[in-house]
Order: sequence, then structure tokens, then C-alpha cells
Amino acid sequence: MSRFAIQRHYAAMQPLVKLGQEIRERGHLDPKLVELILMRCSQINGCAYCLDMHSKDARAAGETEQRLYLLSAWRETALYSESEQAALAFAEELTELPSHESVSDALYERVRQHFEEAGVVDLILLVGTINAWNRLNIAARTEGGHYKPAAH
Repeated sequence: MSRFAIQRHYAAMQPLVKLGQEIRERGHLDPKLVELILMRCSQINGCAYCLDMHSKDARAAGETEQRLYLLSAWRETALYSESEQAALAFAEELTELPSHESVSDALYERVRQHFEEAGVVDLILLVGTINAWNRLNIAARTEGGHYKPAAH
């Protein structure tokens, strides 16, 4: 199924790994929100490997099954806070970018009501990073289902 083993090229991917670690370490974004964003972008992109990884990491970080199951329909439930909803809407628009008019001023202001500027930047970097990982894994046809989460 795989076209090539991502692990063989791990050294070339270190900038992405490091950026992801730095975003988490800065602490501008709640760890559970980080996993929700990573999962939602991976759902949109259809990346099985990343969905497997981030669903397991989310559970290990204490996320509930119900919130994970309903993530793709987050607009239709009250399970997500206003700040999570704003971040999810922002992540979706940044992932899909249907036009240059995406990420409207209204959406940006909605996000800014919940996150400081540094948090918004980290949110943008997080979405860009997971989109890069999704594209790498989809291009390589990395198989999902075998990821083991680290201890949290």
C-alpha cells in the first residue's frame, strides 16, 4: 500500500517535527484543542494515518470519545466551547482555502475574542503543519491503524 516509508526520510521532516513541538511547548493553545484541530484538518484532508495518530493522542490527553465521534459535525452540538468552535471554524477555512476571501474579518475577530495574537499565530502554524503532514502521508500512502501514543 505505501509508496515509500516516511521513516526513511524523517531527517528531512525535522523542521515540521520541531515546529509542532514548539507550538505545544509555547502553551498558547490547550493540548486538547491542539488534538481536535489536528484531527479536524485530517478529516477534511482524508489522512488515515494522521486520524489514527491524533485520535489516539487525543484520548491519551483525556479527550472524550463522544467529542471525538462528533468532531466532523461540531456545528451541530453543544459539546464544544465557543473558543473551540471559533478555532475549528478557523482551521477549516485555513485548510480548505476556497478563495482569497477565506478567513473573513468576522471569523478572524471571532478567533481573536478567544485567543491572544500569539495564540492565533500558533493556530495558523498548527493548521499549516498538519496540512503538510497530511499531504506527506497521503502522497506516501502511509497506512493508518498502527500508531501507538506516547505517555501523556
